[in-house]
Amino acid sequence: MTTTTLAVLVPLLPFLGALAGLLLGRTAPGFVRPLAVLPTLASLALAAAVAWRQGGGQAVDAATELTPTGSVPIELALHIDGFAALTAVLVTAVAGCVQIYSTGYLRDDPRYPSYAALVSLFTSAMLLVVYSGDLMVLLVGWEVMGICSYFLVGHYWETPEARAASLKAFLVTKLGDVPFLIGLFALATEAGSFRITRILGAVANGGIEHPTLIALLLLAGVAGKSAQFPLHTWLPDAMAGPTPVSALIHAATMVAAGVYFIARLLPLFEASQAAMVVLAVMAAVTMAGSALAALAQDDVKRVLAYSTIGQLGYMTGALAVADRDAAVFHLLSHGAFKALLFLAAGVVIHAAGTNSLAAMSRMGHLRDRVPDAYWTMTVALLALAAIPPFSGFFSKEAVLGAAEHVVTGHTGHAPAAAGWIVLLAGLVTALLTAAYATRLWLLAFRGHGVEAPDHGRQPLTMTTVLWVLAVPSLALGGFAFRVLPDWFDGHDLAPTLTTSVLGTGVALVGGIITYGTWRHTTAHAAARVPLGAVAAHPEGDAGRVEAEAIATHEPAYGDIAYAPDPSDPGRLLLGPLHRHAAAGFHLDAVYTTLFVRPVRAGASLVRFLDREVVETYVRGAGTLPRWLGAAVRRAQTGNLQTYVSALLAGTVVLAVAAVLVATGA
Repeated sequence: MTTTTLAVLVPLLPFLGALAGLLLGRTAPGFVRPLAVLPTLASLALAAAVAWRQGGGQAVDAATELTPTGSVPIELALHIDGFAALTAVLVTAVAGCVQIYSTGYLRDDPRYPSYAALVSLFTSAMLLVVYSGDLMVLLVGWEVMGICSYFLVGHYWETPEARAASLKAFLVTKLGDVPFLIGLFALATEAGSFRITRILGAVANGGIEHPTLIALLLLAGVAGKSAQFPLHTWLPDAMAGPTPVSALIHAATMVAAGVYFIARLLPLFEASQAAMVVLAVMAAVTMAGSALAALAQDDVKRVLAYSTIGQLGYMTGALAVADRDAAVFHLLSHGAFKALLFLAAGVVIHAAGTNSLAAMSRMGHLRDRVPDAYWTMTVALLALAAIPPFSGFFSKEAVLGAAEHVVTGHTGHAPAAAGWIVLLAGLVTALLTAAYATRLWLLAFRGHGVEAPDHGRQPLTMTTVLWVLAVPSLALGGFAFRVLPDWFDGHDLAPTLTTSVLGTGVALVGGIITYGTWRHTTAHAAARVPLGAVAAHPEGDAGRVEAEAIATHEPAYGDIAYAPDPSDPGRLLLGPLHRHAAAGFHLDAVYTTLFVRPVRAGASLVRFLDREVVETYVRGAGTLPRWLGAAVRRAQTGNLQTYVSALLAGTVVLAVAAVLVATGA
C-alpha cells in the first residue's frame, strides 16, 4: 500500500467511525464504544506508518482537481512533510487516549454515542487540516472543527453555562474566520493557486504583492482558532464541556490548528517585518496576561485553560522569531503534558465529587485517594513549569533559544524587536507558569478541605491513560531535540546555556516563592469552619457530577460548604491585581461595552424604526383602500328592493342628464 493511500485512510477512518457511530448509536448501542476507539487507534497506527515512511525526508505530494472553477483551481491535495507526519501522530495519539478515557468517564451518559461520534469527527477534521496541501480543503477541516467544538462544549446543554460557552466559542472563532477567509482568497488570487507548495513558491519568487495585509488577515483567524489575544476569551469558558473534550481541544485539535497553519505558511509571514512584530506582540501579551489570570483562578480546569493560552503564546512567539522547528517541538511536547493535565483533572473531579467543577480552595485529602492522578499530574506540572529533565523544559528552551538567536544577531529572518519581545515575555511567563503550577499542586493535593464522600475507584480505562501520557511528558524532550531537526528545517533545538540558566532559574524562583507564600498563609490562616451542611452528593459518574457543578456553582465540597481558602497563595502574590486577573482583566466586559451594547442599541433602533416608522407607513398606506372597501361593503346589503330602487334612481338621473344635454344642444 502506497504512502498516499495510507495518508488518505488516516482522516477517513475516524470519519467513517463517526458516521457509523451516529447511525448505530440507537439501534446497536453495543457497537458504540468499539466504533469510537478502534478507528482512532487504527488511524494512529496508519499515521505512525506514514511518519515512518516519510522519515523527515522529501515531502509526500499528491493532488487531483476536484472540479473546474474557471479561475483558481481547488484540488484535493496532500502535502506531508516532517511537520505534518509528526503532528498527525500527536493528534491520533491524543484522540485515542481521549476516546479510551471517555468510555469510563462518560460510561453512564445517555448522550455518549453522539459525543463519541463528534470526537471522531473532530479528530478527522484536524487530520484533514494537517495533511491537506490545498488551503480550501484545509478550510473545510478548519470549519468542521468549529462546529464540532460548538456541540461538544455544549454537551451539557441543559445548563445555561454550557449553552453560553458553546455559542461564545462558535461566535468568537467565527469573528476571526471572516478576515481569515478574505485573506485566503487574496492569497490565492495573488499566487494563482490554493496549493500550499505553489503559494510558497510564489512567496519565494516575490509573487505576493501585499504580504503584510494578507498576513494580518490570516492572523485574525489564527488568533480566534488558537485563542490568542484578543480573541482568547472563549477558551476558559469552554471548560463547561466534558473534561475529555477539553483535553482534546487543548492538546491536539482546534487551538493547535492556528499554530500549525502559521508554521505551514511561515515564509509568507517572514516576507512582512510588520506582521512578524505584530505576531510577537500578540504572543507576548497572550503569554504574560494568561499566566497572571491562571494564578488567580480557583477552578483547576480554568487554570489549565489559561495555561494553554500561555503555552500557545510560546508557540506563536517561536514563529514570530521565524523558528517553526521550536514552535512545532513545543506543540508536540505541550500536547502530551496538557492532555495528561486535563485527564488527571477529570480523575480529581471524579474523586472529589465537588459541586463546583474542581475548586482547589475546597479540596483536601486527595493525594491518597487518587495516587495515579497525583503522581502523573505532578509529572505534567513539572513539564509545564519547564523543570529539567521533563519534556516541557527542552521545548520551552528551544523557543527561548530561538528568541536569543534573533537578539544576538545569529539569524536574520526576524526583526530584532520581535526577538526582544518574545525573550523578555517568555522569561516573565516562565516565572509565572512555575508559580501557578506550584499553586495548583499545593491546593489540589495538599489543601485543607474536608474529605469528601468516597465516590468509588476510578475506572481502569481512565487511570491507564494517565500513565501512558506520563511517558512522553517525562521522556519526550530528552531525545526529541536531537532527532527532530532531521524531520524539520534543521534548526538546532538543543538548549542554550544562557536561556537554560535564566529560564530554569526564574522557574525555580517562581515555584519557591509560591511555596513559601503558601506556607506563610497556611500558618496564619484561621480554622476553616463549615458554613452549613448541604445535601450529600449522590453517587454518580464524573460526567453527571460535572454537569451538576456547572448548573449549581454552589461553594460546596462533598456535603460541607466552605468559604474561600485563606491559604491561597495567589491572593497574596497578586495583591490588588488578583480581582482583575480572576476576571480575565475584564476583557469580556470591555467587549460588552465596545461591541455588544452598541450592537444591541443598534438593534433596538432598527426595531423601533421597523415598528414605529415602517409599519406605520404600511398601515397608513392600507387605510384608504380599507375605507373604500368598507364603503363598498356597506352598499352590498343583499336587499333586492334596495338594488331596484338604486337602479331606478340611476335611470332617472341618466334620463334627466340626457334631456339636459339635448336641450342645451
